[in-house]
Amino acid sequence: MYKHPLLDRDKMTPREALEILVEGNHRFTSDLEQDKDFKSLIQITKDKQHPFASFLSCSDSRAPVELLFDQALGDVFSVRLAGNIASDKAIGSLEFASKYLGSKLIVVMGHSSCGAVKAACDDFKDGHIGEIINLIKPSIRHEKTVSDPAQRNSKNGDFVEKICALNVKYQIDTIIRCSDIVDDMLQSKQIGIVGAVYDISNGKVDFLEETYIG
Repeated sequence: MYKHPLLDRDKMTPREALEILVEGNHRFTSDLEQDKDFKSLIQITKDKQHPFASFLSCSDSRAPVELLFDQALGDVFSVRLAGNIASDKAIGSLEFASKYLGSKLIVVMGHSSCGAVKAACDDFKDGHIGEIINLIKPSIRHEKTVSDPAQRNSKNGDFVEKICALNVKYQIDTIIRCSDIVDDMLQSKQIGIVGAVYDISNGKVDFLEETYIG
């Protein structure tokens, strides 16, 4: 039976929160999801929420966070924007989850074949989409391994995946740089932060251990 609401989340460490997510994704990819009593969870969470993790992830319909990690009501505070961009509003939401809801871990998660990343690679412009693209473009400038301009676009799958990972790292840096609240909580070891990339072809999430702070 599903047990996470019974865990003492105040005593949970960021690393323990990460381990729960790793185990949950393993269950998801192995078709071993835990049974959940949603009627009971509604009652448990109706007056207060205490998510153990908060996510900044892409809005892509193929990447629903709770399902990918076999979580339920009240477990994950989810901020979803195309390209998993750390806009001011997204950062504010993560600050709220961390400081006032008790979330122990921030996860910035991109995914393979991301449409927003591809659009940035092609310098796409249309409506407000450009606002999203502008927050991904620094990751393209940081990519130095592909020198041929003809290969630096969405037709090059390897280039897209490199930009996806670089974008995750850049958004993490942006959150820490722009948020005194998150930075202070990281410095005092109250929370952790980590990057991840979800593979839409097999359901697996690869946590980027080199990005982990906690």
